[in-house]
Amino acid sequence: MPSLLKSNPDKPASKQPIPEHAKCVFEGKIFSVYQWEQEMFDGSTEIFEKLRRPDTVGIVPITPDGKVVVSFQEQPGLEPFCGLLGGRVDPGETFLEAAERELLEEAGMQAEVLEPWIVFQPVEKIDWAISIFIARGCQKAQAPNLDAGEKITIKTIEFEEFLAMAVREDFRDVEVTLHVCRALATGKRDELKQLLLVGDDRKSISRK
Repeated sequence: MPSLLKSNPDKPASKQPIPEHAKCVFEGKIFSVYQWEQEMFDGSTEIFEKLRRPDTVGIVPITPDGKVVVSFQEQPGLEPFCGLLGGRVDPGETFLEAAERELLEEAGMQAEVLEPWIVFQPVEKIDWAISIFIARGCQKAQAPNLDAGEKITIKTIEFEEFLAMAVREDFRDVEVTLHVCRALATGKRDELKQLLLVGDDRKSISRK
């Protein structure tokens, strides 16, 4: 299968990397299963197993007047949820290219600049990185082009509404929830607001 590590050099390593000698014993639509012999502390060996799946991106779009764009979504087999825009990284895509494509497909928007915010591997038994971008200067460019398995409603909200939304039980992007809760618990609400609505020009990537 294509190496997503090569197209995303900034992808963080998994806490339990799949060794080169591991064998792919199953390859599905999304998940591939790898197994390998692992030496234990007493010299014996056990079969270890790990999944690999395509990486994904999330996008926090910010409009020119400083509002946050969020989504309310329905997908087959899932309870309705709210959260960021985003989706899978296609083979050969960088995180940035995937974020730009997903923003256009799901919201019909283009951004003036994109700033990497959070990149992490959420599960040690799955080789899967999530990269979250802040997309500033977002404006409508076309009608959304949704997949057959997506129903997405876009809403533009104020920063304070975004903070409240991020701690809802149906907010799917838990890493963003964690960042919001940490900022509020440590008195860094204003720093978070500065980061989201103004940003750091040193990290911004112009799409003009």
